Amino acid sequence: MKQTELIFSTTQTDLSGYDGWVLFLHQQELAQLTWLEPKLGETIERLKQKKQFTGALHEVEVIPTHGLFPTPFLLLVGLGHAPISLQAWREAAADVAKAALKTHLSRLAVRLVVGQQEIAAALTEGFLLGSYRIKSYQRDVKYSSLLQEIVFLDDRDVQTQQEQAKEQAEVNLNQVIEHAVIYAKATNYARDLTNTPSNLLIPESLAEEARKLALQFGFECIVHNEQEIVEMGMYGLHHVGKGSINPPRMIVLKYQGLEEWKDALGLVGKGITFDTGGISLKKAEGMEEMISDMGGAAVLLGVMQAVGKLRPKINLVVVIPAAENMPSANAYKPGDVIPTLSGRTVEVTNTDAEGRIVLADGVTYAKQLGAVRVIDIATLTGAVLVALGDVATGAVTNNEAFLRKLLYASELSGEKIWQFPAYPEYKEMLKSQVADIKNATSQRWAGSITGGLFIGTFAEETPWIHLDTGGTAWLLHERGLEPKGGTGAMVRTLLTMICSPD
Repeated sequence: MKQTELIFSTTQTDLSGYDGWVLFLHQQELAQLTWLEPKLGETIERLKQKKQFTGALHEVEVIPTHGLFPTPFLLLVGLGHAPISLQAWREAAADVAKAALKTHLSRLAVRLVVGQQEIAAALTEGFLLGSYRIKSYQRDVKYSSLLQEIVFLDDRDVQTQQEQAKEQAEVNLNQVIEHAVIYAKATNYARDLTNTPSNLLIPESLAEEARKLALQFGFECIVHNEQEIVEMGMYGLHHVGKGSINPPRMIVLKYQGLEEWKDALGLVGKGITFDTGGISLKKAEGMEEMISDMGGAAVLLGVMQAVGKLRPKINLVVVIPAAENMPSANAYKPGDVIPTLSGRTVEVTNTDAEGRIVLADGVTYAKQLGAVRVIDIATLTGAVLVALGDVATGAVTNNEAFLRKLLYASELSGEKIWQFPAYPEYKEMLKSQVADIKNATSQRWAGSITGGLFIGTFAEETPWIHLDTGGTAWLLHERGLEPKGGTGAMVRTLLTMICSPD
């Protein structure tokens, strides 16, 4: 069932027809609600005394107003201790969305103080991300409630302001909200792709998604089939994908936001639509989660959906090597030595380390298409889970200045990135006696680092960042803004970097 579009408005002033009035409160504000009708104030005071609502982050109480307020319900939402970060605002809004869905509230009003554009954007993202629901394939699935509308009521005293300034403030606020909606919807699109069962999303399906975006937004789209992949020398992608009945695809989207095609940023996303591990077969437990192994590709398609709407002044080339990693009589094997588009050879020591092999061809191809900086994103390793859990995305780079820009964007978006070291000793672990490089070490040490540095070998001197979302692209339990299943992690960070001036 298609989810209802969530509408945001800043012009509505009449609260009639709205289900709830949302009060975001930090812990120091609980004693300042004297403006409320006394009986409602007494109710809130009792909740405070019983410690049912203390103003802590992630606390939400839905209170019936019994006709004492223009809306049937008040929603008390905790923000924690002041000062309040933008991420706390996002998470609090997500908490509201979840509470509204549980209590069947579909139209909410939120008080917004003048000058709070950043907070409005954070709340907008939080409402949309928090109201996300995974698509169900059940025969009789029904959504009993859907959050449909949010209105931000401006708390300004309009009588004391010049009309022109008032109108300009409204324009700025509406633009900020519009951009936040685009960021959140792009993330939810990436979530939808990541959550799609692998029998419904094969390499050609990813190619079709790229074609749809190209048609909608006027991007240049190139899709190389299995024959062209071989003819062009993309043998890394060919070998990983040749064990499956669903052949591989090399997918390209180009966006030109500058007058000339120069200085393009290359984005390369792992598009393994299902990963059995190949001949190095994974254990059965948890293998169903490998529908998410195209999480990097999903993120980049989400980014491009937003880019098509926002039209930033930047040149982008997106490259998605897509394949299924399956065991069969035709599958590649441990011990194989395979060439790549770069001319380097790879000794395959583990066929379950396939993502870095297809990304090697992807990075090389992005450079051939004009990328002068490259970011690759992939659910690359389980080792990143050991190091960082499912909390942060791991990063490896050959250019500290380039990474600093991305880290700054991640701070603004609230998505966590942790940089791993790239010491020469780690690169030594990838040396092979029979090929230019091997795809996995015999040891379990530094697995996320060496996996990233394998890809970095093919970036060569080009400024490059690797993002390992092996812990953050898929969650076993919902948390904050993020749902169970596909999260779309890094969509908003990449968009913040792409759409912000240097």
